[in-house]
Amino acid sequence: MPWPLLLPLLLLLAVSGAQTTRPCFPGCQCEVETFGLFDSFSLTRVDCSGLGPHIVPVPIPLDTAHLDLSSNRLETVNESVLAGPGYTTLAGLDLSHNLLTSLSPTAFSRLRYLESLDISHNGLAALPAESFTSSPLSDVNLSHNRLREVSVTAFTTHSQARALHLDLSHNLIHRLAPHPVGAGLPTPTIQSLNLAWNRLRAVPDLRDLPLRYLSLDGNPLAAVGPGAFQGLAGLTHLSLGSLQGLPQLAPHGFRELQSLQVLDLSGNPKLKWAGAEVFSGLGSLQELDLSGTGLVPLPEMLLLHLPALQSISVGQAVRCRRLVREGTYPRQPGSSPKVALHCVDTRESAAKGPDTL
Repeated sequence: MPWPLLLPLLLLLAVSGAQTTRPCFPGCQCEVETFGLFDSFSLTRVDCSGLGPHIVPVPIPLDTAHLDLSSNRLETVNESVLAGPGYTTLAGLDLSHNLLTSLSPTAFSRLRYLESLDISHNGLAALPAESFTSSPLSDVNLSHNRLREVSVTAFTTHSQARALHLDLSHNLIHRLAPHPVGAGLPTPTIQSLNLAWNRLRAVPDLRDLPLRYLSLDGNPLAAVGPGAFQGLAGLTHLSLGSLQGLPQLAPHGFRELQSLQVLDLSGNPKLKWAGAEVFSGLGSLQELDLSGTGLVPLPEMLLLHLPALQSISVGQAVRCRRLVREGTYPRQPGSSPKVALHCVDTRESAAKGPDTL
């Protein structure tokens, strides 16, 4: 290959990341990934999973970016366990699948660059106040624990400019304490919140959080009425699938969600609603999932309340799309296009025709 054509290829290989191994603490594995021209920059991923509780505190290389301490039967984690050379620049920490029942309030106080934290599949029953204030976290997984009551303020992080993705699913949460108004504390920047499969009987007060995604799947919500989503005007994706009990949708229950684009109500065979007015105010909604709900046939007025709606899922593999018929041309004075639903069984790829709901 001529040299002018070979040079760009060599530069690409030099800049791309390359993975190698390096000497590591006995039982652990250290994988080095190099970046930059001539491998001038490197980061190390240290895997010390499945070795047992004796592994901590474990010394790690100075350039460690991610540490995996999962499945070690750890019963406690405190500041001394996560201290030493290499920990100060740690960006990712995995403590999942251990036996943790509590956390020290200062456990992560020295992890000033920590962005991703996984404490899922433990036995945590409570979270200390200000547990994460020292770290610029963007991703926290606390799913599959035994949390019962959680304060939103506990997730105020060091970097308030960074969006936080928070997973609290599969706990025992019956109450989510709201962020206190006028307390002088910065509002947590939670943008994605997964509260699926907890014990919430009402939509929690999440006002003023910059939420874009919210899942309440599998909770025993009794009703969704006016004011349930107050202060969540920026929410774009809401999932209320597989709710337990006999959930009821009241008229105007979603009216605060002017920016909502996707609404999932699937898997609710006992869901009761009060007509098309339930969806009043959802002027930006584009996708609606009603599969497994029995909410068919849909009222003819539904499309009038959902002017931006593009598709509805109404059953297994059955999807309906908005169809606008202009009618005769030229259009008669005072007439308007006719809007209908065109439904297709995707398993058979056969059109059922408009208005078959």
